[in-house]
Amino acid sequence: MMPQPAAPSGGGGLLNRTQLQIVIAAFVAIVLIIGGGFWYSSTKDDGGKQDEAKNSSGENGGGKGGKGDDAPAAADGPGKEKAPADTASKVAFQLPIPARFDVTGVPGSWVTDKAFVKTSVNAIVAHDVAKGTVLWTLDLPGQVCAASRHMTDDNKTAVVFEATKRAKGDKGYPPCSEVGVVDLTAGKLLWSKSVTGGASGDEKARFDQVTLSGNTVAAGYLGGSAAFDLTTGAIRWKPTVDAEECRDIGYGGGKALVAVRRCGSYDNAQVTIQPLNPENGTPLSSYKMPAGVEDARIVSSDPLVVAADVGDTGTFGISDFFSIDGKTGKLRAKIAAPGDKYLARCSASDGVEGCQFVVVGNDRIYLPTEEHEGTGESYSRTNEIIAFDLATGKAVSGRADAGEGYHSLPLRMDGGNIIAYKWPPYDKGGQVVSINGATLKETVLLVNPADKTVRDAETSFVESGSEYHFKNGRLFIADDTLSEPDSGSSSSSKFMAISFGPKS
Repeated sequence: MMPQPAAPSGGGGLLNRTQLQIVIAAFVAIVLIIGGGFWYSSTKDDGGKQDEAKNSSGENGGGKGGKGDDAPAAADGPGKEKAPADTASKVAFQLPIPARFDVTGVPGSWVTDKAFVKTSVNAIVAHDVAKGTVLWTLDLPGQVCAASRHMTDDNKTAVVFEATKRAKGDKGYPPCSEVGVVDLTAGKLLWSKSVTGGASGDEKARFDQVTLSGNTVAAGYLGGSAAFDLTTGAIRWKPTVDAEECRDIGYGGGKALVAVRRCGSYDNAQVTIQPLNPENGTPLSSYKMPAGVEDARIVSSDPLVVAADVGDTGTFGISDFFSIDGKTGKLRAKIAAPGDKYLARCSASDGVEGCQFVVVGNDRIYLPTEEHEGTGESYSRTNEIIAFDLATGKAVSGRADAGEGYHSLPLRMDGGNIIAYKWPPYDKGGQVVSINGATLKETVLLVNPADKTVRDAETSFVESGSEYHFKNGRLFIADDTLSEPDSGSSSSSKFMAISFGPKS
């Protein structure tokens, strides 16, 4: 097994802008806790009353991660990904950027046992998971403009695509009006539908996001949302806007279906979170977000966790995470997550499920800290992954250190373990690790080559604008947007996707 990089020996706090704050925090920590690894404070809710749910101060925990091969399993059980005898990887394949004449969105990629499937220009293409050779190509009437991050157990997923192909020189794009289900095994479009209603009136509704939960496909946009039977394409509900200008603007899918519902104008909106009966859209519970929330993102549908920027006080779409009881609609905990402390991102352009680098499992939320100075003499930067309890909002003791020069990005849960990608320093390749969700101790699963050409290709992808997958010991990184063709610079190390697999 490849040796892990040396982990920082410091306390894991971020070395931020105001030295006075650091000094004060240090003294407060000494007073509050002797021998502990973190501190937290309870605050009051937005109405000035003490909330039943606990609030976290957002400070990260103490302790360190390490090798976790023999650590006890976390609450959600053991993971499927196991460390191989040799963690060294090689480039399995690279996908060239297809011909295009403009900036082109290619959102959506999926991994099955046999295929890496990626949206392309007016098409979806499946590649052999090990060799990258084309298995099938599904041509579409127009460009894919939204794709579900979920797929069913039998490899079906949902996409939204434009009704016709774009013409070179056109100032506008065709509407994103067609919702469809794709069989990722057979490479077939099982059905496609469009609907009218909502803010679109008699015209086709234009969707900018889509998800699925159980046997329901749900598509959303600012003017209203719709849902379909995944098997038949039958319409379950259509976009509507009532007298109070209330409409579902999008959905979180997966284990449950959760609506983000907005009433009123954008600058004076009331946002409500509603778990739904996926068969008919009936709300099962409701939680009204605090005043000052104009938008919200579903981080997890079950357990229900929502990200929001309250009163424009946060960055990257987040100031706080809200842990909500999906059955009762009551707030369990609110966790402060200032953008200068954490690397989680919630893009406004990626819809209700647009959060990245934050995962939920074991009734905890796992967050990467913002990069900070390391402890070595190389002046490199690093970060940690820490956890908060969703029932109390308190920080959980322990942390998973990325190691000098690396910074960790949580990708998904694997049972009770976190699968994380380590963005590499200038002289090494990236890594994939499995982090025990209970102890935050890590096991290295994959170590990419340090060769400069390979490293340049690996790091040429925009960190927060790319899609990451790790399955069965293989890593896939893909673009979700292809820039306008650029004849002025070399693109030798830029691909639409790259895959790393076992070296032997």
